[in-house]
Amino acid sequence: MSLRERKKEKKINEIMNSAMGLISKKGYHATTMDDIASELLMTKGSLYYYFKDKEDLVFYCTKQLLGESIQQAEEIERLDVNSHEKLHKAIVVHMEYLLTERSGFEIGSKPRSFFSGEKLYHVVKLRHDYASCMDRMIEEGMASGEFEQGDVKVKRNLLLGAMNYSISWYSLSGPLDITETAHKSAEHLMKMFVK
Repeated sequence: MSLRERKKEKKINEIMNSAMGLISKKGYHATTMDDIASELLMTKGSLYYYFKDKEDLVFYCTKQLLGESIQQAEEIERLDVNSHEKLHKAIVVHMEYLLTERSGFEIGSKPRSFFSGEKLYHVVKLRHDYASCMDRMIEEGMASGEFEQGDVKVKRNLLLGAMNYSISWYSLSGPLDITETAHKSAEHLMKMFVK
């Protein structure tokens, strides 16, 4: 990657982080491209060089977060460990990433509120791809006899729902840091699966 490409990527990451922080504070609809540009000490025109509008910016952020989540889940799937360890690790990694990047995931959790057309289709497909990774880990555990039999989709939706809801209750000022919270949550959530 050339220096120019690295600089552009760095600037895009700065824009994404700033935008997600502002949207988290003010809400999607109350945050303007002017607000984002001002936060970054950029002109609005400079911001439009990188993203055509706020939906485009938020779509890019969501696509990056979901793409990274899928990559992490696929790496865990390939580990040479038993199903219990895989799913436990997947829960920990999911929770750590979710709570670290919470403002972006808040938007990604309700795609129909922010996207339409091709962008909505793409985000929904990425969410489906991630869910499929979780399904495969659960199915593998059932096939090996490590997990109780049951409806994979129901188990996966209960798991994802519980993990994703942590955005609304977790506090950085609480007694546990993000890593401790992720590990404690994984301990409890794994009880849904083991015999």
